[in-house]
Amino acid sequence: EVGEPFKEEKAVAKYLRFNCPTKSTNMMGHRVDYFIASKAVDCLLDSKWAKAKKGEEALFTTRESVVDYCNRLLKKQFFHRALKVMKMKPDKDTKKEKEKGKAESGKEEEKKSKKESGKDEKTKKEKEKEKKKDGEKDECKKDDTPGTPKKKETKRKFKLEPHEDQVFLDGNEVYVWIYDPVHFKTFAMGLVLVIAVIAATLFPLWPAEMRVGVYYLSVGAGCFVASILLLAVARCILFLIIWLITGGRHHFWFLPNLTADVGFIDSFRPLYTHEYKGPKADLKKEEKSESKKQQKYDSEEKSDSEKKEEEDGKTEATRNSGTDGSGGERHSDTDSDRREDDRSQHSSGNGNDFEMITKEELEQQTDEGDCEEEEDEDTESGPSHGKS
Repeated sequence: EVGEPFKEEKAVAKYLRFNCPTKSTNMMGHRVDYFIASKAVDCLLDSKWAKAKKGEEALFTTRESVVDYCNRLLKKQFFHRALKVMKMKPDKDTKKEKEKGKAESGKEEEKKSKKESGKDEKTKKEKEKEKKKDGEKDECKKDDTPGTPKKKETKRKFKLEPHEDQVFLDGNEVYVWIYDPVHFKTFAMGLVLVIAVIAATLFPLWPAEMRVGVYYLSVGAGCFVASILLLAVARCILFLIIWLITGGRHHFWFLPNLTADVGFIDSFRPLYTHEYKGPKADLKKEEKSESKKQQKYDSEEKSDSEKKEEEDGKTEATRNSGTDGSGGERHSDTDSDRREDDRSQHSSGNGNDFEMITKEELEQQTDEGDCEEEEDEDTESGPSHGKS
């Protein structure tokens, strides 16, 4: 037999009911509130009963003491233990979801294939090589890529059923509230409403000054409501006049948030809004869309050019290595080759190698050359006669 709860137990249960975090769900066709055991234990350890008073010991010192006390509350039917039962989806819904996922993946693959067909064949080959090398890394990062569709995080639904073993355990166990006391705020609000109704019914017995004051207050409130309604109508008429005069190009709203679902002060902010929806606005939208497309195309071209530059750098490195290997052969050249190189360097250092020459200059140069050859022959013949 379970006796009636004590005042202390009622106070502890009331504190738990209003301070422990609770959630609501359906149980046996009724809406109920439930809490988790571990959170209830934490809530009681932070309460005033966990602190020792002068000459008295604390009621809750450890988690085990809290569990024992909650077992007493459970036996006195403040709450009872429940069991979570997860709702399983039917097979038809799962098949439909799979078919939708396959259709979406097929559409995305078609879009990707169209985009890749516009690119060069070289870029395709390079991408295929990179995919073969980094295949394992790509499989791990498929979920993180922005192109892949992310699965929606769906919360699994569950329902509660009464548990056979009615014991309080510290953990993730679920307990449904039976104790439902009236909160002080709801009690105060109800009392105020009752007093207001009684005062309104006794209006003829009020003093004359209070009745006159209430009359002026009611008239002022009615005028305020009427002015808001008139403003709402006037702003629509003003919008229509401007829209008709400008041929639908200018959209001018006075107090645009007057009838919106916002606060009292925000309904008067901003004072007005103006939008131009003419041919220029359409051109601007088209230009913006074209600029975005060009930016995307430029970014793709840059990526392709960077890859080509990397390949050119690799080929140059290989060429340099080849030239280093052939350096030993160059040192083994003959003396005649070295002399030819020196002559070519000497001729290249004498200024302009190629110049425009007229016919007269060319004839003068040929005459001078013939004279020099005759002089050389004379000089050579002179010493030879002397020797003889």
